[in-house]
Amino acid sequence: MVVGVAVIEIHVEASQSLKAKRGVVRSLAGRLRNKFNLSVGEVGGQGTWQRATLGLSMTGSDEVSIRRALARAIDFVEETHLARVIGSDLDTIRMPLEMEAPLASSGEDEDWPWHEGLGESRDRGDPSNSSEE
Repeated sequence: MVVGVAVIEIHVEASQSLKAKRGVVRSLAGRLRNKFNLSVGEVGGQGTWQRATLGLSMTGSDEVSIRRALARAIDFVEETHLARVIGSDLDTIRMPLEMEAPLASSGEDEDWPWHEGLGESRDRGDPSNSSEE
């Protein structure tokens, strides 16, 4: 699994209030989500009238396509002319899978953490689970 992250610092020159800046940030975030299918959040500059830092993230299996999509998203923010891009950066992280197993079960009990406790009844105060009669 590959996780791609990008940070874009913007300057909203026409903004004279937090409300005006947030309108621009919401517009950019919505457009980025819809067009590039990625997660977007304001991660810095929340208390300033004209500056904001946007954090973008996406996951996938191909590092090249994730880098390309994030670079296109940064270019898109610049092309909208809603705000001036002061700076940007992007990076990817490859997350190794500790265990790889086939999706189809071979009939043997798997030793995966999420299989722990499946099918076992637990006594949580339920009288039907009580062994006393």
